[in-house]
Amino acid sequence: MAKQPTNPSGTIPKDLKVGAQTSAEQEIAERMRHIKHKIVILSGKGGVGKSTVAVNLATALAWKGNTVGILDADIHGPDVPKMLGMEGARMVGGDKGLEPVVGPLNVLIVSMEFLLQTADTPVIWRGPLKMKIISEFLSKVNWGNLNYLIIDLPPGTGDESLSIMQLLSDLDGVIIVTTPQEVALLDSRKAANMVRQMSVPILGLIENMSGFHCPHCGEVTNIFSKGGGKQAAKDLNLYYLGDLPFDPRVMLLSDEGRPFIVTDAKSPVAEAFQHVVDRLLERLKGQH
Repeated sequence: MAKQPTNPSGTIPKDLKVGAQTSAEQEIAERMRHIKHKIVILSGKGGVGKSTVAVNLATALAWKGNTVGILDADIHGPDVPKMLGMEGARMVGGDKGLEPVVGPLNVLIVSMEFLLQTADTPVIWRGPLKMKIISEFLSKVNWGNLNYLIIDLPPGTGDESLSIMQLLSDLDGVIIVTTPQEVALLDSRKAANMVRQMSVPILGLIENMSGFHCPHCGEVTNIFSKGGGKQAAKDLNLYYLGDLPFDPRVMLLSDEGRPFIVTDAKSPVAEAFQHVVDRLLERLKGQH
């Protein structure tokens, strides 16, 4: 068996870096210039609630009166439609390109799930096909004029992350989501280092599932420990956007397609999330 090439330095391979702008990239630039803010949600590993953060961030921004789109860039596990109650919807072609699905609060949604025959259909693709469909989601979709585009990436530092960060030269930045567990923190550090190698700003880090608030007695139990995200942000010189408590209702509401930020707005997790959104908006205001 031929020996596979390795990349021990951890740097981005030179043959994956963007050179002269292609016609597709020109189309992307034209579509994206009508979108004021473009924010990527990333995690080093799965199961940390990254998509939950992306969906509720998009919903929170729309609730504030903004025009918002969300791109579900997880080609193999597109969960955003279900979490927004739009499972089974389909994108259709129009005069201005592929039309996004319109979700709650008029959030525009683009996802691989809208192109599959059934929700159980697997996407068995190698890297080049995934990179192509992401390029088309950016260049062929009629996003229109938006205040915010939230991009939910799959966990890790693979093809989808590379594609988005290479194709969008004017990203506002990346939000990294982690949990207090050491393995999640380890992978979040890798994700942060990858983003820096791509010369993309990091807007901040969120620690999710940070302590369980008992709904009966009010006592807080640190199921997955606590404070690791804040320490990781300090070690990596990242802005700490805040922590979100563990709440089983978040999972139940997500399964029902109802974002917790509006459905259960008075809950501790929703109030904590609103503080995170406020900090993020301050960060964006400072950048511009």
